[in-house]
Amino acid sequence: MPAAGAARGAPVRDARRAGRAGAGRGCDDLRMTPDLVTIENVEEARALLAGVIRRTPLEPCRPLTAKLSGPAWLKCENVQRAGSYKVRGAYTRIARLSASDRASGVVAASAGNHAQGVALAAGLLGTSATVFMPVGAPLPKVAATKGYGAEVRLVGTTVDESLLAAQEYAHSTGAVFIHPFDHPDVIAGQGTVALEILEQCPDVKTIIAGVGGGGLISGIAVATKALRPDVRVIGVQASGAAAYPPSLAAGYPVRLPQFTTIADGIAVGTPGDVTFAHVSKLVDDVVTVSDEDISRALLMLMERCKTVAEPAGGVGVAALLAEAAQVETPVVAVLSGGNIDPLLILRVIEHGLVAAGRHLRFTVRCTDRPGQLATLLAQIAEQGANVVNVEHQRRDPRLRLGEVEVDLSVETRGAEHSDRLVTALRSAGYTVTFGI
Repeated sequence: MPAAGAARGAPVRDARRAGRAGAGRGCDDLRMTPDLVTIENVEEARALLAGVIRRTPLEPCRPLTAKLSGPAWLKCENVQRAGSYKVRGAYTRIARLSASDRASGVVAASAGNHAQGVALAAGLLGTSATVFMPVGAPLPKVAATKGYGAEVRLVGTTVDESLLAAQEYAHSTGAVFIHPFDHPDVIAGQGTVALEILEQCPDVKTIIAGVGGGGLISGIAVATKALRPDVRVIGVQASGAAAYPPSLAAGYPVRLPQFTTIADGIAVGTPGDVTFAHVSKLVDDVVTVSDEDISRALLMLMERCKTVAEPAGGVGVAALLAEAAQVETPVVAVLSGGNIDPLLILRVIEHGLVAAGRHLRFTVRCTDRPGQLATLLAQIAEQGANVVNVEHQRRDPRLRLGEVEVDLSVETRGAEHSDRLVTALRSAGYTVTFGI
C-alpha cells in the first residue's frame, strides 16, 4: 500500500491486515461496518438507467498497448452525458427517492462533475437542485451546472467545505442531500460502468480507475468481483490528495490535514464510511501518481488518442504510463471525465511537455559582447531545437562585470534530445543552469 515514502504500486493486503490488527477497534465497531452493495443492486441500477445514460465506447489505446506489451483499452466516460460517469450514480439515487422527497428538492456538493450529474438527473426527474461548489471550481463546470438548471452556491475552498455547507442546507430546508460517493445507490449506479466493460471486453484481466471518495471504484469492484473475481481492480489517487493509502493502513478512514493536486475531481480529504468498506474488502490495490504523471498522460491522450480528459479522468492512464501499478493485460483504464477548463488545458499541455522533456527551460551565462546572443541561438538551432522565448538579463547583481544571462524556453524532441542540447552548449563553454 503506497503511503508516505512508500513505493508506488506496493501490495495493500498485508497493510490492511496490519492496520486492522493495530487500530484498536473493538467488536462493536466491526458490527457497524456498512453492508456492501450487491451485484443485484447494480443490475437494478442498470435497468433504472436504461434510456437515460449513454453506453460509452471502449476504445483501443495503441501507446499503452505498446508500453504494456498487451491489449489496453480506454472506457470513455469522458463522453458520457454531462461529461462524466457521475450521472449514473446521481440519477440512481434521485430516482429512488419518494415523490415527497423529490418535491422537497435535492442538494449536493461537488467540484464539478457530481454537480453536473445531479443537476442533469434532477432536471430529468422533475425536482429542483441546489449545488454547493468550492469558490475555485472551474468556470466551465459552474456554467454547465447552471445550464442544467441547478442553483449554484460557491462556498469554501475545498469539496469537504462545500459538503459541510450542503449538509447544513439540507438540515435547514428539508432538501435531500445527494452525497457524491458515500451512498449505496450512488455506488450501485457507478457500478454499471463495470457491467459495460465486462461485456465490451470479456477477456479483461485488469480494470483501473481514479479514486477520490471511492464511489466509482467501489461500484466497479462490486460488479467485477461478483461476475469475474479473477479480474484485478486497481484504484489510482493523486499523490497530493491520497487519503486511501493511510486509511487502508490504519483500517479506518483517515482525514488528510491538507491536500492539493491538479486533479480537482478526486481531491477528497477523507474516504466515506460506505466506500471505505467496499474499497478495503474488494479493491485489489490503490496506487498514487504525481501531477507530472497526470500531465504526461493527458498530453498523450490528446496527441496520440485524440481524446480530451480532465486530470481526474486521466489518472488511470497516468498510472499505466508511470508503471505505478502491476497489471495484467488486457487492461481497461476508465477515463472518468472530460470536463476540463480550456485554460487548464493550456497549463497541462505546457506542464506535460516539460515533464516529458520536450519543453526545456534553462539559463545560459556568457560574456557580454556584440553577436554573442546570435551565436548562442545559432548553436541551439544546430542541435535541432526550437527557441520559444528569450529574455536577456544584464542588470542582475549576481552577474560579474562583462557577463550576461539569457533565460531560454526551448522545444525539443524529448529528454534525450534535451540532454544532447545541454551537453553541446556546455562543451561550447557556456554555463547552463536550471530552476528558473
